[in-house]
Amino acid sequence: MKKLTLALAILLSYSSINAQSSVSPYEWDWVKDGIWLGASLGATAYGFTLIQNKDDLGTDASALPNKEDISGINRWAAGKHDEDASKLSDIPFALAFATPFIMLFDDEANDHTGKIAGMYIESLATTAGLFTIAAGLVDKSRPYVYDESGDTDLGRRLKNNGQRSFYSGHVAATATATFFAVKVYSDFNPDSPATPYLWAGAAVLPATVGYLRIEAGQHFLTDVLIGYVLGSATGYFVPELHKTKGAKLDVYPSSGMSFTGENYSGMALRYTF
Repeated sequence: MKKLTLALAILLSYSSINAQSSVSPYEWDWVKDGIWLGASLGATAYGFTLIQNKDDLGTDASALPNKEDISGINRWAAGKHDEDASKLSDIPFALAFATPFIMLFDDEANDHTGKIAGMYIESLATTAGLFTIAAGLVDKSRPYVYDESGDTDLGRRLKNNGQRSFYSGHVAATATATFFAVKVYSDFNPDSPATPYLWAGAAVLPATVGYLRIEAGQHFLTDVLIGYVLGSATGYFVPELHKTKGAKLDVYPSSGMSFTGENYSGMALRYTF
């Protein structure tokens, strides 16, 4: 953690030294962002402990869930178990993490590499925190648990890993990375003619991962859709929240008295349009 903080500080310092070449649309606050990043990493660590401590579905076939209990929107995927699709999904998933590095080739953005790197780490940590806690707290059988063809052995169907269908972490992380990359690029280059094509690519890549994860029997459609929405929202709004004064989206402390007469304090979200 200390090494990560030191490396991030060096990157941000280097970015500020070279900021004379271009103006960044973002600002970084070590207090707020430090708390945000620390909370996200803490949530991720806690989520992993929840995942590791999940119980197996049972000890014999009588514990297996009934396909008929699945909602109609998801039932068609029950029983899917394509291992090749699972391995194939890892390719666009891995490629997505490299997409923000396109900023290194952008004259407007590469002078602010440290700041962009900080926001990217923050985005991924936020996504990881949300996903691991959800995966640790929610027990939902993956589609392959319903595989009655004999291709998926009983031990795998009963193991606790099969209870992490909700929601798709692969899709969420992919969407976070791609939407973050295009959001930052478009903020630095608002008039670029390439932006619509980049947004199309940002949308297609996590959708492709989602399709492959369903075919692999790892997630149902709703798991993929939830991962897509949460991941893309994180990738888009984390940079938006770092916009300099005048940005449309802002988070600020708020306090007052409720209509019941009770005092309250917390954080408020404001969107100006």
